[in-house]
Amino acid sequence: MPVNEAKYQEIRSLISAKNVRMVAVSKVQSVQDIKKLYDLGQRDFGENYVQELIEKQDVLPKDIRWHFIGHLQTNKVKYIAGFVHLIHGVDSLKLLKEINKQAKKENRTISCLLQVFIAQEETKFGMDEDELKEVVHALSVDDTIRNVRIEGLMGMASFSDDEQKVRNEMRYLKQLYDLYAQVSAPCLEFTTLSMGMSGDYQLAIEEGSNMVRIGSLLFGARL
Repeated sequence: MPVNEAKYQEIRSLISAKNVRMVAVSKVQSVQDIKKLYDLGQRDFGENYVQELIEKQDVLPKDIRWHFIGHLQTNKVKYIAGFVHLIHGVDSLKLLKEINKQAKKENRTISCLLQVFIAQEETKFGMDEDELKEVVHALSVDDTIRNVRIEGLMGMASFSDDEQKVRNEMRYLKQLYDLYAQVSAPCLEFTTLSMGMSGDYQLAIEEGSNMVRIGSLLFGARL
């Protein structure tokens, strides 16, 4: 399916009025279609697979802000550390330390979001509340982690037609965000609450999200 330019402009108009950022989920999409959105003014694109991200980054404009939104393995961090704009799915202290290690080698600071498990679905990744507390505490006492910046939290609500269920999950994440935004640590700089995708982004914005990830509304449903 071709890029839905009208839908892109509609969503961008809606979210810009609310100071919400949109990441266009471009995984498995062609370079040509990504370039079409780029030409419309989109700069934030999200990829799930390291090899695909590397290949696209190599040929597309260099001012694109690449977001890694998939489940990142520690042994793959080094391949994207030199250019990735934001890593969304950090779900362990081990992964965070590897990102810090590779960022230091690249002489840069990599922005990250801590992923929290909020859905009642086993297919989702993320930390539970206790694990999140442990990671944030570790960051507050470990001054060797200086090459990452934790910009906030992200989570994916259940894929459900039950609106109240989805809202409750999102409100839970917002409560955690508000709680940990008050923690003082050198690498903590909460500015981003990322939740909401094509099917629930409007609900997410109502519940406090300021970053949404939109794929099928822009590129069409994947077959």
